[in-house]
Amino acid sequence: MIFHAIGLMSGTSLDGLDICFAKFEKQDYWNFKILKAETIPYPKVWEEQLRNSINLSSVELLELNSEYGFYLGKSVKNFIEKYQLNNVDLVASHGHTVFHQPEKKFTFQIGDGRSIKIETELPVIYDFRSQDVLMGGNGAPLVPIGDELLFSQYNACLNLGGFSNISIKFNNKRIAFDIAPVNIILNKLVQQFNKNFDENGDLARKGKINEELLSKLNSLNFYQQSHPKSLGIEWCNNNVFPLFENIETIDVLATFTEHAAHQISKIFNENQLKNVLFTGGGTYNQYLIEKIKAKTSTEIIIPEKKIIEYKEALIFAFMGVLRFNNEINVLSSATGSSHDHSSGIIA
Repeated sequence: MIFHAIGLMSGTSLDGLDICFAKFEKQDYWNFKILKAETIPYPKVWEEQLRNSINLSSVELLELNSEYGFYLGKSVKNFIEKYQLNNVDLVASHGHTVFHQPEKKFTFQIGDGRSIKIETELPVIYDFRSQDVLMGGNGAPLVPIGDELLFSQYNACLNLGGFSNISIKFNNKRIAFDIAPVNIILNKLVQQFNKNFDENGDLARKGKINEELLSKLNSLNFYQQSHPKSLGIEWCNNNVFPLFENIETIDVLATFTEHAAHQISKIFNENQLKNVLFTGGGTYNQYLIEKIKAKTSTEIIIPEKKIIEYKEALIFAFMGVLRFNNEINVLSSATGSSHDHSSGIIA
């Protein structure tokens, strides 16, 4: 069984749209190969629209949902033409998260899959999270199915994106959860220095750690909760950003980097992990990586650039393939839903 699929991922850090075209082959187990991949930076107007989407009225949000779907469809069409792809079986789109409140039984990723289908004339699988939330799950993390079937050679997989999340094989079950916010906080802070991100963690390196702030961050209730658990921007707005008042931004950067490293290494040490595969944009933050390495004996494995940058888009493509074949693509041990299931709407 061979499938060629395109996966689309737009992360909370808003650095662009990740597009990954991959080949999946199933014999005794699944194999994959990333054939083409690219990040399309958002034009300023789209970045602002997506950033502001949480503040829109219901009518404006529905309008943006359609509009963004057509934007995604056009982006896929351009990608297919650019690389002259003629064997795409399907497109799987994560969409862009505006709201994520599983405790209230809803999560909302904009980018209507039907718009993408109209533009590309290809089968599209979208809205991967809602079904899980309705089934009592967190709707996140979803990537563990890919960790289980495509990256099982590692003790655990850590993604350093807007949030850090980990998936671990534990008692023959794949558990996964968000550990702490990372780039969603750091990127927001460095905007005060007219930057989009803290390259190599160089700014954070110049700051001083504020012990009082560090203690408050480490005492947040989320870190005492057991998994499954997930984070959203709403949680950061309510619990994290208010703690930064009257502290120099450079010191907040240093302190928050220390905090993220502490929470991440704590999970490694508690679970006695031998090795962990690191992916996501935060993997390039050398200061953060140094801090984590100093706090744990776990081997940190940093793969090739394609895997660092496109693992999430790759796994959404894979989830689309599984859904297309009506196979399980969401693990209840990771999300907390009532049972494993095959999730996503097919357009």
